[in-house]
Amino acid sequence: MVQNMTEGSPLPQIIRFTLPLMAGNLLQETYNVADGAIVGRILGPDALASVGATSSVQFLILGFCIGVCSGFSVPVARHFGAKDEARMRQSIWHGILLTAAIAAALTLLCALLCHGILRLLSTPSGIYDDAYHYLLILFLGIPFTLLYNFLAGILRAVGDSRTPFLFLVLSTSLNIVLDLFCIAVLRLGVPGAAAATITSQGISGLLCLVLIRRKFELLHIRREDRKWSAAVAKSMAGMGIPMGLQYSVTAIGSMVMQAADNGLGTVYISGYAAGYKLKHFAMCPLDALGTALCTYASQNLGAGKADRVRKGVRIGIGLSLLYGTASGLVLVLLGRTVSMIFVSSAAPAVLDASALFVKWCGLFLWLVGILMVFRYTVQGLGYTFLSVFSGAIEMIARILISVLLVPRFGYLAICLTDEAAWICAAVYSAVIYAVTMRRVSQMLLPGD
Repeated sequence: MVQNMTEGSPLPQIIRFTLPLMAGNLLQETYNVADGAIVGRILGPDALASVGATSSVQFLILGFCIGVCSGFSVPVARHFGAKDEARMRQSIWHGILLTAAIAAALTLLCALLCHGILRLLSTPSGIYDDAYHYLLILFLGIPFTLLYNFLAGILRAVGDSRTPFLFLVLSTSLNIVLDLFCIAVLRLGVPGAAAATITSQGISGLLCLVLIRRKFELLHIRREDRKWSAAVAKSMAGMGIPMGLQYSVTAIGSMVMQAADNGLGTVYISGYAAGYKLKHFAMCPLDALGTALCTYASQNLGAGKADRVRKGVRIGIGLSLLYGTASGLVLVLLGRTVSMIFVSSAAPAVLDASALFVKWCGLFLWLVGILMVFRYTVQGLGYTFLSVFSGAIEMIARILISVLLVPRFGYLAICLTDEAAWICAAVYSAVIYAVTMRRVSQMLLPGD
């Protein structure tokens, strides 16, 4: 169901749009937690380490896919807010073409470079084979990842965050069932977990496409919409590629951080893998709130209502502080306990490593929310290139700490790397939000 967020009270609109996104993100991370628990409990710590050793490169490639699709949805949301359905459909058509091209190029490139990527990450020889097969299968599933995220982004652009959530419920449930079947029954090992992931994503994406064709006539591409326009393609790429690169440059720093951690041994690789999954689980609501504000800002930009954007940002900051503080305390106080989802009590060193990682994450979780609010709002206003530098700042901070401090302070430096990156990026994003909001205000008439 479409939702116009350019009229009415912003708070209930933002919450109503955020809740399905948050539930979907939490559901996705619940799968990641279940995936880690199944791999770690059934196959053992080394298998968990082989999956964890590839987490940063997964974030690099899959994050690029998600970012590109999110960027493609920004013009769609803007034209929807302006009630210009013809330009909205034209943007969707060009997004389809660009997404298909990216899927073909990225899948081929990543599959060919898989060995080189793992060597770059200093992947230990004892877990190398499992890590390679796991990563290669995920790379072959890139078209499915792009299909689902593109269609979900288009639906969210017109205010429907509920339908993508329902398909994510299906995908996650199927993923967990297939995980157990492939690992416990077929005994396919770590590659079985990757096969379960891409299969469930493919089914979800195809079903989402069928539903759009049947239920969302507003989004149907007509013959007159299927005309190639270099200007529209350039505009779409100018939104999508920078947002994809933002995820990627952030992930490059995480890859350097991963390589530094891989050099500390399998205990710290496993501890980092468990802590990484818990960190992302805790960040899900904040990411959902940011995504909601991106759509909210885009629609209100199209409607010429700058004041509503400001109101939305203030609401977002308040919600971020509330959630970040409460969830951060849980991570600080119960980090070791929840780490036992992945690791048995027979591996106390791994549990200690995971607990230390999530403790520092919990202390700074509130700051992540503020960073997400400013970053995604700037993206929604169309200043995606400026937003890329936020990710670049995170990358630089992670690289510097990984290279300079990990050799001296070991795993403690790994635990502080994300936090230092968040502080730097949040300061930059706050300044850029103020600058871009001033520009937008000068271009638009004040809203209600």
